[in-house]
Amino acid sequence: QVQLVESGGKLVQAGGSLRLSCAASGRTFSSYAMGWFRQAPGKEREFVAAISWSSDTTYYVDSVKDRFTISRDNAKNTLFLQMNSLKAEDTAMYYCAARLGYGSGNWYADYWGQGTQVTVSS
Repeated sequence: QVQLVESGGKLVQAGGSLRLSCAASGRTFSSYAMGWFRQAPGKEREFVAAISWSSDTTYYVDSVKDRFTISRDNAKNTLFLQMNSLKAEDTAMYYCAARLGYGSGNWYADYWGQGTQVTVSS
């Protein structure tokens, strides 16, 4: 089992930056691919970014490429999402996820956090 707790979400102006963190419990954190998803009001949850267990591979949805950076610190069981040049359309609840996989054109995860709210004012 893995428990995930996100933090760092808040209200920020467009063009600003935020760094989200996800603290994970469990000894197997370092063996899992990890990622971030988000869900805006009235929309389905969408994949944002993923990182392999060794950090040698990352994936991003096109809308955040060159603005967001996913990283992890396995020694501290922590996942990060650095978000720069934020836009109003980035407003959403952001969820940390563990043990990611990809199939049939979709990302999925076995473990989820409760989410942290990011609001970008234009």
